[in-house]
Amino acid sequence: MPRLNDYYKETVFPSLKEKFGYKNIHQIPGLEKIVVSMGVGSAVETKSRMDVAVKDLGKITGQKPAIKVARKSVANFRLRAGSPVGCMVTLRNERMYEFFDRLVSVVLPRIRDFRGMKDKFDGQGNYSLGLSEQSLFPEIELDKVEFTQGMNVTIVTSARTDEEGRALLDGFGFPFRRKEDK
Repeated sequence: MPRLNDYYKETVFPSLKEKFGYKNIHQIPGLEKIVVSMGVGSAVETKSRMDVAVKDLGKITGQKPAIKVARKSVANFRLRAGSPVGCMVTLRNERMYEFFDRLVSVVLPRIRDFRGMKDKFDGQGNYSLGLSEQSLFPEIELDKVEFTQGMNVTIVTSARTDEEGRALLDGFGFPFRRKEDK
């Protein structure tokens, strides 16, 4: 069982129950899934870029990414409907907790001039962040990086409000920016 899953059950779960005064244990928020996606717009010109992005995302998440294709043709971007434009992975259960643990403890502190993440939720307790390059992850060997590729990470929780979502991620030790740094 992943370390963060045990930590959630033993520490975060009881503290959220006490803080918000939940009567039913099913009201207590938890992590539902984490979606990691890469948009590879340059794959229109160079087909090998998509293969490299899929390989890197597979190494990072430990799961085979799904390739996403364009729905519409856009002449200004030289894009045709059906051509690959990105890849994504949805992580749940053990892989989700393992990825979140690596994200919080290894990847985010490696960001240059890191002072914490912005406290910006979507209104329903979910949190999204963008990473500028895949080489922040220890699974990617810096010598073999052909091109830098950014990615989006969306943390989906069962929280109903932003306050509950922030309390959940705070319980896991997510590095939010402190008030005096704003």
